[in-house]
Amino acid sequence: MKIINISSYLTIITLLLITVFPSSSESYTNHTVGDASGWYFNRSTNASITNYSKWASGKTFNLGDYLIFDTNTNQTVIQTYNETAYKICNADDTTDASVYSGGAEIGKQVVLSVALIIEGDNYFFSSADDGAQCQKGMAFKIDVKHGVGLPPSLNQPPPPPFVDSPPSDQTVTPSDTTDPSPQTEKFHENGGEGGRIMGMQHIGVVYSCLLFGCLVLVL
Repeated sequence: MKIINISSYLTIITLLLITVFPSSSESYTNHTVGDASGWYFNRSTNASITNYSKWASGKTFNLGDYLIFDTNTNQTVIQTYNETAYKICNADDTTDASVYSGGAEIGKQVVLSVALIIEGDNYFFSSADDGAQCQKGMAFKIDVKHGVGLPPSLNQPPPPPFVDSPPSDQTVTPSDTTDPSPQTEKFHENGGEGGRIMGMQHIGVVYSCLLFGCLVLVL
């Protein structure tokens, strides 16, 4: 009798499923910027605490991945797709820049998460000290690949275009209600006919009374 090892078959099926349908943990990656160094500027050396361009050059980034910035509130993160803004360390004149910061409290430790949602070149830099930190190494560029595409949580349709509401002083011409409707006209017509019938009935009663009075006088 041939004995079938069910556990072996289950193992093979599991491996096939993992290969064909990768889990979310294998599809998307959280990249800690600068690894253990974090996202900091060293004021003693007047330079970034590590070489962020070198850090980025050895990694693969895909849609749906996150960049994790371990930093504090003294630093900021600018994300843009504009190469010119990246090169001049200033994104004031571009409309596609996003600014990430931890708040106004000085020196507070924060973790900033930035989702990669657009394929192609993505640029990151610090805007602190009016771009001086960016010029001293707090900047890097990455090339975002398609990978398995965006997850449903990030793949949202754009909002509908904004439409101005009509001016508040716009007047609406009311409908003309002076002319009677057919039902109103019918009502008035019926009322007039009833009035004529009641008048004829009243004349008949008067004549009957006069005739009765004449008979009484004769008798």
